[in-house]
Parts: sequence; C-alpha cells; structure tokens
Amino acid sequence: MKIAKQLLSAVCATAVLAGTGPAMAADHDKGDIKLAYVEWSSEVASTNVVKALLEEQGYDVTITPVSAAAMWQSVAVADYDGFTAAWLPSTHEDYLAKTKDDIVDLGANLEGTKLGLVVPDYVDVDSIEDLKDSDVAGEFNRRITGIDPGAGLMRLTEKAVDEYGLRRMRLIEGSGATMTAALASAIKAHEPIVVTGWTPHWMFARWDLKYLDDPKNVYGDAEEIHTIVRKGLKDDMPEAYRILDNFYWTPEEMAEVMVMNQVDGSDPYENAQKWLADHPERVKEWLAE
Repeated sequence: MKIAKQLLSAVCATAVLAGTGPAMAADHDKGDIKLAYVEWSSEVASTNVVKALLEEQGYDVTITPVSAAAMWQSVAVADYDGFTAAWLPSTHEDYLAKTKDDIVDLGANLEGTKLGLVVPDYVDVDSIEDLKDSDVAGEFNRRITGIDPGAGLMRLTEKAVDEYGLRRMRLIEGSGATMTAALASAIKAHEPIVVTGWTPHWMFARWDLKYLDDPKNVYGDAEEIHTIVRKGLKDDMPEAYRILDNFYWTPEEMAEVMVMNQVDGSDPYENAQKWLADHPERVKEWLAE
C-alpha cells in the first residue's frame, strides 16, 4: 500500500506540473525510448530518474545496463536513443573521440565529479606515490580493487600504475558492486584497502574515506557527466529531446537517490518516482519549454 501511494504521488505531482492528468501520464502513447547505462551507482540513479520522468510524460522507456564501450557505440549506431552517463573530458575521452561524428552531446547534467584511488580514512597513506614502497604495497596485499574492465576509470588506473611505477601492485577487475563489497568487508575488519573510486558515490556518505593525492594528475581535474543522444532524436521526438536537454542536477541531489537505492529491498525505479514526487520544482525545470 505504501509503495502504491508513492507511485500515485509521483505520477500525479509531475502530471500537474505538465498540465495533464494522471490518465494521460499512464497512457505511454508518445513512443518508445531506449536508454543505455553503465551499472555505476551514480548512473543507476540518473537513468532511473530520467526513465520515470519520461514515462510520466507518456513515453515507454526501456533502460539497459551495458559496458561503457557498448553504451557509446549503441547510440552512435542509433540502436539506442541516449544515455546520461558520459564522464568527460577524461574518463570517456576515447569513446567520445571514436563516436563524436555520430552522436549529439547535450552537455553536462551534473558538474563536480572526481576520480581516483580511495582508501579508508584510518589508513596512514596519503599519496599514490606511497604505494611504490614494498612494505606499503604489502599492507594492501599488493592489490588495487577495481571495477568493470571496460570502464574509463580502469583505463586511467592502468595508466596510474604505469606512471607511478606501481610494479608491486596488481589491479583487480570486478564491478562497482564487488568493489564496494570488498571495501565494506575491509572496513568492518579495520584492514587497509585501496579501491578505484569516484564522486558522486554513496560510499562517501556511508564511510569515512579519502582520495590518495595524485601529484602527476593522472586522473585529471574535476569532470562533468554529460547526456548523449543519437542523431535524429530532436526531429523524431522533440519533447523527449528537450527533457533530456533540460536534465541537470547537483551531486547532492544525485546522492539522495543513491542513498535511497542502498536500502535493502528497495527498487531504483520506485525510488526515482518518489524523488520526483518530492522535488516538484526541479521537475518543473526539466519539463520547461
């Protein structure tokens, strides 16, 4: 019953702002939209919020988790309509270079991101350069716990291993979920661990963490997350294109959704609907003509 009320509240709140009724919002008669995303907690949050927003406006939206490379390629060949998960200018620069003539960059939907190597605050290591020391590397079991191998963050970490001469450290592939699970286990045991991390991410709200200093600036400066769509979307679905173009929020707003998604048994789509219902002014901005 509680979930049903949340769903109805989300639909009605946005329908009122759009000048329509709930019945129209539920018709899904404006066409099909396919969005791709990588399964990072930040992109799970943004993609589900956009899905809920577009569905409340009458679109039938399918979201599909893929690798970063497949995400860019799927929109470049118009198999998918877009994604809200482009980390630029550094993390996804290679993908952008390969597809820039076949996609449309709508600009930033979030500013103020950060990438790097992350450790618990209790660890007495402050710089990536410290990991060159054999004894320090041994404290971390000579491991850097990473995420999915196709991620730009992993490419940058491979570069960091090379540029800092971390020959004693091995980068372990995995996923966002396996990385945070390893982090949680290490923190529970109060053990050293170094992971590939990024902001915004819910783990910074849950634990006391710190980025290792990056004096060589391998991970670059603060980035932005951009929305990318296929060519022709503006002509085919001008309203959907406008909403995607208007979509912009803050790291704090994204963090609210990410924290909601960490509750056991919660559903990211239902959380997105609830967040929309609780933020009608932000929704009004996204729907503005």
